[in-house]
Amino acid sequence: MALSEMAAQASTGVATYLATVMSSPIQIVATLAGALGIALVVSGALTRTMLPLRWLVVGSDASMLVFGALHPSTITMVVAACLLPINLFRAVEVTRLTRRVARAQADADLAGLWLKPYMKPRKLKAGQVLFNEGDEADRMYLLVDGKLELVDLGKPLERGRIFGEIALFSPTRRRTHTARCVTACTVLEIHESTVKQLYFQNPAFGFHLIELLAGRLSADIERGRATR
Repeated sequence: MALSEMAAQASTGVATYLATVMSSPIQIVATLAGALGIALVVSGALTRTMLPLRWLVVGSDASMLVFGALHPSTITMVVAACLLPINLFRAVEVTRLTRRVARAQADADLAGLWLKPYMKPRKLKAGQVLFNEGDEADRMYLLVDGKLELVDLGKPLERGRIFGEIALFSPTRRRTHTARCVTACTVLEIHESTVKQLYFQNPAFGFHLIELLAGRLSADIERGRATR
């Protein structure tokens, strides 16, 4: 068969199909639904993140279900009907997870407030050392009142911010700095076992710890560069 004959047959087939589609409003809707389903599948294949991918697949399943029902195409309709509830469940699941993560990130800065009920107060005198460099670490702290500094760095610690967390997660579990009270201080302390329980139970606390660890690591890197 010559190329021109093949082109003519293809053209005739397309024309016949378009005439069939345009002859019925139902077929127009079915064709549009099928085209939309294909477009959503292609868009999903080009999407890199999970949340929009899941919802694009849900939209594609719904469109192909409409196409299968109106065209009609039993196989297309059955496949879409089976996939739609599965992908819808996964899309809702991912959406809820994304929202929980967003709320946890938003609440991370407030971790010190809701953490207080789990902590015990401890009063220290001026000049008293809270912990020395090299001490075994089994607690994390929050400065409530007074002035406390890291001796080797000459750096004051901020009130209302958690500190002493790095040693709890380090392989050696040893303090990397010495913390001393410049004035009389009140600190809240929490045992490492409670810290680990809260880390696994509360995403906001987990994000707060990650933020603290990343910030302290960045500060250590900058200090190292400055001393070169």
